[in-house]
Amino acid sequence: MVLPRSEIAEIAKKYPPHPWIGAVGSHSAIDIADGAVTEGFSSLLFCESGRDATYGRYFRTLRGPDGTPRRGCVDEVWTYAHFRDLAHAAEQAKMRERGVLFVPNRAFSSYLSIDTIEEEFRVPIVGSRAMLRIEERTERENYYTLLEGAGVPIPRAIPSPDRIDRLSIVKLPHATRRLERGFFTAASAEEYRSKAAALVARGTILPADLAGARIEEYVLGPVFNFNFFFSPLAPREEALELLGVDERRESTLDGLVRLPAAQQLELHESARIPDFTVVGHGTLTVRESILEEIFRMGEKFVDAARIRYPPGIIGPFCLQTCIDREAHPIVFDVAARIGGGTNVHLALGHPYGNALYRGPMSSGRRIALEIRRALESERLTEIVT
Repeated sequence: MVLPRSEIAEIAKKYPPHPWIGAVGSHSAIDIADGAVTEGFSSLLFCESGRDATYGRYFRTLRGPDGTPRRGCVDEVWTYAHFRDLAHAAEQAKMRERGVLFVPNRAFSSYLSIDTIEEEFRVPIVGSRAMLRIEERTERENYYTLLEGAGVPIPRAIPSPDRIDRLSIVKLPHATRRLERGFFTAASAEEYRSKAAALVARGTILPADLAGARIEEYVLGPVFNFNFFFSPLAPREEALELLGVDERRESTLDGLVRLPAAQQLELHESARIPDFTVVGHGTLTVRESILEEIFRMGEKFVDAARIRYPPGIIGPFCLQTCIDREAHPIVFDVAARIGGGTNVHLALGHPYGNALYRGPMSSGRRIALEIRRALESERLTEIVT
């Protein structure tokens, strides 16, 4: 049972005039912190011990006598033995006392259980608490069912390994690094069994995860991750914004494809099956004739989310697509929160966000701007869940 929105609204109403913007110190936290400081807020990141120096030392905010930031963007860091410890009741109480508005990223919904976030985390979330679960592909209702119901094109599902009759991708988590992917491709049932056995032996995937894996047709085409923002504060016709586009850099996939075919064949057998671990992102724009369809997909997603998961999507979300040979986008993944690649346009913004706002506008800054507008218009409860 998701915490009642009315309960979170009552908490938000008691917040101080100048709340802090908080996030888990991973994923796209620098973008969130940079946006917060740019819009005049203080930033607070929640880190795991041994992973806090990036934020607490190298990106720590240095401010002048008048409070103006001169360097960095992370005002404060709270460090824990494990990320999940930030959800302890005493820590939540400290967050509420500080006036923390929590911005969810993928690390938040990976290191904390979805049940904990939905039922126990009594801190206002800027975004859609009830939609974080749809990113779990093993759930009966997930982003695939939402997209399909909305009429947004998705890759064709393959019901079982024995039905693989074309190049397909098998989606399941990494055996030990559960935040990462244990994906692999196969064009036949025989190739599926061979690669699955090799990856299990390597320790990349677990046999138990294969049973719940998603198998779908592999869409040949470049990857474009569209970073949207939806504002419940704006008139409906202006509420959906496209801020930026990014692409992933994946190890060892990207390293393999840079090798000539002859050198790929010289690799040891175990190195020929690529890993799909995301290690970075690049920035992109898309051909403008494709943008109409991108916006249509975004609108369909927003409308479907509002019906299925009221109040629907709030703030940032990302539709991850492949563009096929007919120049049609096909959505293969969804982030119902800030995407993983938004750091590519922090501080300087991105061409689409900049064109819309006539100045630098990243996803992180857009979140902070929404918070500032909500505070100024006394509508904070409309953007938190």
